[in-house]
Amino acid sequence: MNTYIALFRGINVGGRNKVVMKDLVSSMHKNGFEDVRTYIQSGNVVFKGANKSESEISSLVETNFGFKPEVLVLTLTDLERAIENNPFSEAEGKACHFYFCNQEIKLSDFEKLDALKLASEEYVIKENVFYLHAPDGVGRSKLAAKVESCIGLPVTARNLNTVLKLQGMVNSN
Repeated sequence: MNTYIALFRGINVGGRNKVVMKDLVSSMHKNGFEDVRTYIQSGNVVFKGANKSESEISSLVETNFGFKPEVLVLTLTDLERAIENNPFSEAEGKACHFYFCNQEIKLSDFEKLDALKLASEEYVIKENVFYLHAPDGVGRSKLAAKVESCIGLPVTARNLNTVLKLQGMVNSN
């Protein structure tokens, strides 16, 4: 049985796509997932299972909650590699953001990204993660709002605090 981290995209945001985490845990247990634990309401789930099927988890939510979210499932190795590759590890946890993609980001034209970037912001792309250091906050960042359209891939973003918390949840098991 392997341990996985599921990152849901767009749940419990602005009163839409509501999922009560204890109900999600119950649904996942009923469908064969084990040791299901959640972190905050934005869709961070650590679980054990035979496989990491994003489509199975997404379909489970559709059946039980009435909408089909995008889900990205990481192994502990994936998560730890992303943490090790973080070029902004010294940044405050809420100022450093990981934009996870389900495939390697291959970008040769950085003009759009650079045009949106504030003077205080920095970004780096490594493998399938876009890292953003936004010390003035992502709420003010045009780049944070447009990462997905600039790189041409769907992303699921988490700040460093959340990423480290998820790592701790897996390692405390």
